[in-house]
Amino acid sequence: MRIDAHQHYWKLSRGDYGWLSPQMPTLYRDYLPADLQPSLAAHRIDGTIAVQAAQTLEETDYLLELAEREPSILGVVGWLDPADPACVAHYERHSRHPKYVGFRIMIQELADAETILEPGYVARLRELAQRDAPIDLLVLAHQLDPLVRLLDQIPELRGVVDHLAKPPIAAGELEPWRSRMAEIAAHPGIYCKLSGMVTEADHDGWRPEDLTPYVRAVWELFGPERVMYGSDWPVCLLASSYDRLAEALEQALPEGLSAAQRGALYGGNAAAFYKLNTKGDVR
Repeated sequence: MRIDAHQHYWKLSRGDYGWLSPQMPTLYRDYLPADLQPSLAAHRIDGTIAVQAAQTLEETDYLLELAEREPSILGVVGWLDPADPACVAHYERHSRHPKYVGFRIMIQELADAETILEPGYVARLRELAQRDAPIDLLVLAHQLDPLVRLLDQIPELRGVVDHLAKPPIAAGELEPWRSRMAEIAAHPGIYCKLSGMVTEADHDGWRPEDLTPYVRAVWELFGPERVMYGSDWPVCLLASSYDRLAEALEQALPEGLSAAQRGALYGGNAAAFYKLNTKGDVR
């Protein structure tokens, strides 16, 4: 089973994608399963994890409804805000759906990343972590210090860092991003998605070798059991086609990977992290 562990669908008429605008012509249109299917077929991808793209509970409901009709959606990562006292109740409601596999917290969108260290936020996130909820972490490179402190407070948290924490690929800088990611990787319950890289590179002039230091750093720090492939389609289209992105990742990976390591990267780790086999979606 080959899995794209990070992609999005949206329908503009729903009205809650405030970050999309006509000034972003590549993305300012509907993106639905029929649009992605040719790329999935070309790269022998059996299914995907559809990740929230709006900070609303209603969008999570929409993605779950879409997943009911679309077999290629193996799981849905919804949205939750641990600052909301009702977030645990929202999690329980969504968890009743067989394709709900976890939620994402949007640290990237916070004016002050220290918000994630407030007592109520930590308490609610700890309660969710104690339920073994898979948690996507959308975080920027300069926000990793508060995330490390959060993980120190909730060592049982099982999470995945989206998009390598968006390192400064366009600038070609590895530090302090790499050192902070080493602290993140020291927490054994934390994974990392090899996704979203090209949008952090020079959109018009990036080369596959620009990605290599970052891919190999993540591989070294997290190991083959805690990394997973994700396209970040259609956001990746700002800088790359699906085909070019997939080819660039292949070039950036360490040489000599075993069949087992490749299987883990391209599906096994995602299936384990999101507990897809317990949902009946992967056999």
